[in-house]
Amino acid sequence: MSASLPLVGVVCNFRDLDGHHCQIAGQKYVEAVLWAGCQAVLLPALGRALDADCLLERLDGVMLTGGVSNVEPHHYGGGPSREGTPHDPGRDALALALVRGAVARGQPVLGICRGLQEMNVAFGGSLHQHLHEVPGRMDHRSDKRKPLLERYQPRHPIATAAGGQLRELIGATEARVNSLHGQGVDRLGAGLAVEAVAEDGTVEALRVVAAPGFALGVQWHAEFEPETTPVHFRILSAFGGAARGYAGGRRPGATMVDFARG
Repeated sequence: MSASLPLVGVVCNFRDLDGHHCQIAGQKYVEAVLWAGCQAVLLPALGRALDADCLLERLDGVMLTGGVSNVEPHHYGGGPSREGTPHDPGRDALALALVRGAVARGQPVLGICRGLQEMNVAFGGSLHQHLHEVPGRMDHRSDKRKPLLERYQPRHPIATAAGGQLRELIGATEARVNSLHGQGVDRLGAGLAVEAVAEDGTVEALRVVAAPGFALGVQWHAEFEPETTPVHFRILSAFGGAARGYAGGRRPGATMVDFARG
């Protein structure tokens, strides 16, 4: 596999489209993987019908995508969801297993939006189911009244953590990001470090501290327009470099910054 482009698994979402059961992944995620110099392999959200370890044997990295559904609260001991809340139990089961398995192997993981939340839950963390209702928090939800491209423009600043790998990677103490989400991190998972926060204290990026490879989650949409967005450029470049290193047999241990430098 080292002689070809690295294979990155892109986690799909289950959707019912006009009565047809479909597995989908936004094209922007697939294009982001290709842009990072890797091949994208779509992983259907079929839960335990798929063997996560078997998939990981054939992959060089995992991208956890965004999605309209929420992680089911029983995975983190949360209260029942409100009526009408969209869920994707097949994705939950697959994604949580992939996160744990990939991190254990030293395989690079990039979680985006829902993907960050899955990373937090996979390591024992919990989520605010309605972040905008938490005292002192902003409304981070997407304004569906606006055109899609307008919604995906930077919305608010984040502050990167002092001494964190993300700060070193992007070369800045602050950045403006296109963060669009209804849920957010409540209790941080065991062994995770906060890499960035929004003005209201919401966790916007996290890292698996003891991971032997690249393991970063961002709450914003880093897959969007990497060619013109320096922060996204650097994150995806580092992820792609980590996947190439894994595919080439270079054992983990380097930081995400090392992978960005090649």
